[in-house]
Amino acid sequence: MTGNESPTHRTRYIPPAEPTLPALALHVTSLVDSYMLWVGVTEEPPETVENAPRSGALCRDWACAMPSAPGMPGLGPATPLFHSSGSDVALSMAQRLAKRFRKQIFLSVDIPPLYLSAAQGSRLLLDAEKGVVEALKEIESVT
Repeated sequence: MTGNESPTHRTRYIPPAEPTLPALALHVTSLVDSYMLWVGVTEEPPETVENAPRSGALCRDWACAMPSAPGMPGLGPATPLFHSSGSDVALSMAQRLAKRFRKQIFLSVDIPPLYLSAAQGSRLLLDAEKGVVEALKEIESVT
């Protein structure tokens, strides 16, 4: 995006990797040199997934991360914007995304603690991150 363009919005359905897992929805707002992302559990079918963010919670687990400075190894600076005791995954995920895409990332992970504490919680988080990476790669290949 150049400084003259308006933000763009996309919502994507992420099907469950296994029948015991819920589907996920991803909403991406592309800004100048940054992305604002919301990923959360949804009961919306693929054809109405754009409605999922309206019933989600932006501040369940929300973080901001910057890419590291050029030539500096490792993850860049990050801060939680809001998180509850039941969820604290947005910070590390935002840092990995900022490093990979070299952009500022605002990330809200809206996965209820019930799912995170379940046996397949880590699989659900992996699916969420993979869905975000695929969506951002697709966006970046177009721009």
